[in-house]
Amino acid sequence: MAKSKENYLPIPLPDRLDLSDEEALQAAVSFSQLMAKRHTVRHFSDRTVDLSVIKSCVRAAGFSPSGANQQPWHFVAISNSKIKQRIRQAAEVEEQNFYAGKGGDEWINALEPIGTDATKEHLEKAPWLIVIFAERYSVDDDGEKVKHYYVTESVGIAVGVLITALHQSGLVSLTHTPNPMRFLSEICDRPESNRAVMILAVGHPSKDATVPAAAKKKKPLKEILTILLD
Repeated sequence: MAKSKENYLPIPLPDRLDLSDEEALQAAVSFSQLMAKRHTVRHFSDRTVDLSVIKSCVRAAGFSPSGANQQPWHFVAISNSKIKQRIRQAAEVEEQNFYAGKGGDEWINALEPIGTDATKEHLEKAPWLIVIFAERYSVDDDGEKVKHYYVTESVGIAVGVLITALHQSGLVSLTHTPNPMRFLSEICDRPESNRAVMILAVGHPSKDATVPAAAKKKKPLKEILTILLD
């Protein structure tokens, strides 16, 4: 977000959710149950997704917290079939190199239970591709570069909110991170300040969509939570 220096100005909290302990627990359980139904899907249907849905989900991601409120992200939503084809072709070149040995045996073996390979049909099949860019710096009103802080962390949070918003809207998504991703900046016509982070394929699942059995194996709460009490 390009802007001149602003002074600190506190304002009263504009929005407040006042839930009872019981209501808070119900909300937390309900949301947990919703997220338990989120699946990464590689098989998309031909069903279209209205642009207004994509805009609303990206808007939700834009409300994410960020270092110094610099909001160091940019989203490029693509439904153009020719552009999607270009992205697929470029991504598959990198993927073929990866699976030919560039990725290393350990990494490739770790992916085996997921069933991925160098073919990325979903990049054309999905009705939307959302390419996420991290903005390493912005330019202020005087034309000076403004360094952004905690860029990786901030963009990661925003992507998580975006995926959650898409799931809330009844859509499925698939993260894709070809390496390197410089071709995305060229295809999407992004400035030097932008670094591509990932491609998010978005749409409705096909009728014969499957997910890897391994993907259903989630760590239990006791393995991901430590509680320290008084």
